[in-house]
Amino acid sequence: MRILPICLLLTASLPALAQGVRDPLATDALLPLQSAHQLAARVGEAPCAENLPEGALTALDAVDIALCRNPQTRESWANARVQAAQVGVARGAWLPSLDGRAAIARSFADSGDLTQRSAALTLSWLLLDFGQRSASQQNAGRLLDAALATRDATVQNLFLSTLQSYYTAQATRAAVGAAVEAERAARESLAAAELRYQVGAAAPADRLQAQTAASQATLNRQRAEGDARNALGALAFTLGLPAQTGLTLAEAADLQAIDAWRRDVESLIGDALARRPDLKAAQAQVEAAQAAADLARAQGRPTVSLAAGPTWQKTGPLENDGGSVGLTLNVPFFNGFQTTYRVRAAQAQVDARMAQRDRLQQQVALDVWKAWQNLGTANQSLQTTRDLLASAEQSQRVALGRYKAGVGSVLDLLSAQSALASARVQRIQAELDWQVSRATLAQAVGTLDYRLLQAAEGNP
Repeated sequence: MRILPICLLLTASLPALAQGVRDPLATDALLPLQSAHQLAARVGEAPCAENLPEGALTALDAVDIALCRNPQTRESWANARVQAAQVGVARGAWLPSLDGRAAIARSFADSGDLTQRSAALTLSWLLLDFGQRSASQQNAGRLLDAALATRDATVQNLFLSTLQSYYTAQATRAAVGAAVEAERAARESLAAAELRYQVGAAAPADRLQAQTAASQATLNRQRAEGDARNALGALAFTLGLPAQTGLTLAEAADLQAIDAWRRDVESLIGDALARRPDLKAAQAQVEAAQAAADLARAQGRPTVSLAAGPTWQKTGPLENDGGSVGLTLNVPFFNGFQTTYRVRAAQAQVDARMAQRDRLQQQVALDVWKAWQNLGTANQSLQTTRDLLASAEQSQRVALGRYKAGVGSVLDLLSAQSALASARVQRIQAELDWQVSRATLAQAVGTLDYRLLQAAEGNP
């Protein structure tokens, strides 16, 4: 039997065949949808938008773009694909392997030259390994689970970071509006002081104090505009866009305090322990380490392998066709205590992964507790700042009317205007804190997704 042509044919064709079959062991089926697709809950809409919308940018749009464009999601998705491929490597260990070998040699001697040609096909199959392949596949599978959970944690962290940047940009824009109103009021007070001074009803100090307040209001407005531009640049960076990209944000809805935060914190912590993707990743790392310890133990056990295949050899005029089939039992009697210390190292790694998981569990409980408390404070601040703003606006109107009527002092007017400007800033900060605290609690529990934003848009 001439198997040399067969060996040459396999050498030329098998690499091309393997390249054409991208995923013969179906590891892609182990990977859920990409991050933005998995989080999307909007039926009938494209969940992954890479370009800016034609209209104003909403929080939903911002999250979509960030999840699609930010390098963090691409990196985490690539890491998950790496681990899925490692599962394929572990699965492939259960299959036989086929090797071809061809050789040609020429010998030189006084008696004459001699050419020797040989070829062989060898089928090798590991029949029994006492748990090595099972442990290896278990390890690869758990590491894939860890990579997927880490990807989900990365997505939620980016989700939260995007919302923080978006709401900060909205807040700084609102701060510009408040600063413009404060500047307008200061200019109105300056005009009133000028008028009273011209008619002799006010001292020069009134005009100077009003001028100082107006200049300070202008300075505050200029600083607010700079902060707003910086916030838009930071938002563009989070979206994976150049910082100078022009962004137009949607108008912020009027917020109302909610009572959902009053849910029992113990139940929220329980949900977080069951849902948090980073905790799932830590648990998967523990299971992967346990599988690695099982693999280290199995590597010290015997193996049984099957080998079979035809051979062909031609030396000068002599030609020989043959073949072989056989079983090989490999028993590792002693390897310098390597197996012992591999097992010890693997078991220590299990203990380390378990300690990391337990530490993360404590951190999860603390995250939920702090986020729950912060949202409660933010709810209270929403109502308090609403009342504060209403009273400050009324006080400013009364003080301005009294000053124009000549029965109030300029200090009372400027104090009322300063209080109003402060109340507006505190109201904006309270709304920002509420939005961020609400998203932070959802992220701490492990439930941050598009439904949070849809609920906010439907029920402001």
